[in-house]
Amino acid sequence: MNLQARIEHFFTLGNLFFDPKNEALQLAKQKAFQQNSWFLPVFMDHAITQIRDSFLSLDALKHWASQYPSLYNAPTGKKIGIVMAGNIPLVGFHDLLSTLMAGHTAVVKLSSKDTVLMKYVIESLIQINPVFQELIIEQEQLKNCDAYIATGSNNTGRYFEQYFGKYPHIIRKNKTSIAILDGQESKAALDLLADDMLLYFGMGCRNVTQIWVPEGYDFIPLLEAMKKYNYLGDEHKYKHNYDYQLALLMMNRQFYMDTGGILLSENPSPFAALSQIHYQFYTPGEIPTIDSSEIQCIVGLNGISFGGPQKPSLSDYADGVDTLEFLSKIQ
Repeated sequence: MNLQARIEHFFTLGNLFFDPKNEALQLAKQKAFQQNSWFLPVFMDHAITQIRDSFLSLDALKHWASQYPSLYNAPTGKKIGIVMAGNIPLVGFHDLLSTLMAGHTAVVKLSSKDTVLMKYVIESLIQINPVFQELIIEQEQLKNCDAYIATGSNNTGRYFEQYFGKYPHIIRKNKTSIAILDGQESKAALDLLADDMLLYFGMGCRNVTQIWVPEGYDFIPLLEAMKKYNYLGDEHKYKHNYDYQLALLMMNRQFYMDTGGILLSENPSPFAALSQIHYQFYTPGEIPTIDSSEIQCIVGLNGISFGGPQKPSLSDYADGVDTLEFLSKIQ
């Protein structure tokens, strides 16, 4: 399967995502929600639309591939072990796409939280071209691979380094995103920031979990924008987290703001518990110094635009590590 064929097959997959009569996709979404209630239909639709529009358009695929001349060589037959995350729908798709585009065989360990949607993608690719059955191998334990891509927490990252360290590898650990505001944001910008914070319940590394605001900042417009996600409180797992975090703040007599479903509290950590957003103040005119080692995206002032984190392009690589460059060098 040459590169042109790979591009065309993934473009065909994108067309399946466009088809409103695609009953197999609708059934997969229903089963995925039954398997994992964090995968709300609206969140799955967003993830699928994002992949379709930004990853699987013909122009996007061709432009992406053109930046890596070695992809035009014959497929290598190398096996790439992929440990997939499952915190948000189809979060492992980009690694699968990158591996197959690079001409390798993908040996995948699916996350127990996201088996249904990923299996739908794999089965769809096999229907498009049966050769994919030989190029995508599902395994519970990844062994005898030539390289590895593994995504997990800081704890699992240490195990990944122990198991995969002697092979070429990409190991991803905990990351989160922050936003820097100047207080002049429009209502539209704050609406997009609310999406950056709370899409997927805030579980993705591209979700903003901490904001930096100038001293004297008026939080009211932001709180109003965030209220559109108060419906998350209808989900009992989320509500349990919200109630627990609210109780902690009250018991500790810590000042907090509450939209009725999302909590804001002052905290220096960029990582916030589910249902919470942290904030920090900075002196106007002095851009805060940010430790970027744990940050995936910086949104707002001197960063990417509001709404941008949840609409990554093919070249917006996790942890800033060029996955396709890494894969293209494995010969």
